[in-house]
Amino acid sequence: MTKPNPFAYFILIILVIILGILSRKISGIPSFIGDVLYAVMVYFGMRFLFINKSHRKSMALALIFCFSIEFLQLYRAEWIINIRRTSLGHYVLGEGFLWSDLVCYVIGIGMAFLMDYKWIKNRIILP
Repeated sequence: MTKPNPFAYFILIILVIILGILSRKISGIPSFIGDVLYAVMVYFGMRFLFINKSHRKSMALALIFCFSIEFLQLYRAEWIINIRRTSLGHYVLGEGFLWSDLVCYVIGIGMAFLMDYKWIKNRIILP
């Protein structure tokens, strides 16, 4: 098997960020799509940062990260609310806790894991 290419993950992260922002800006696209794409981006981010770790470890790290951010939304201190009011803070930290977001994260990370494991591993996309 060939060595993983961090550049491929970087390109995927950028593409998913663009798609995620567009999903929030275009009316008619359900908001859960953005949550799924957020999880996809986090998974590819973990692969980028921990390129030599296994796919399963990257999946576990991505799930821990996404779930942590979601549960952090239950914390309502003024300083973190002020961060959430900024554009970047809103995109990264979200606003309010939703159980359905946890489901979206599992779906998004699962999809990214399968894409990564099957397509990228076999050099079908981004050689």
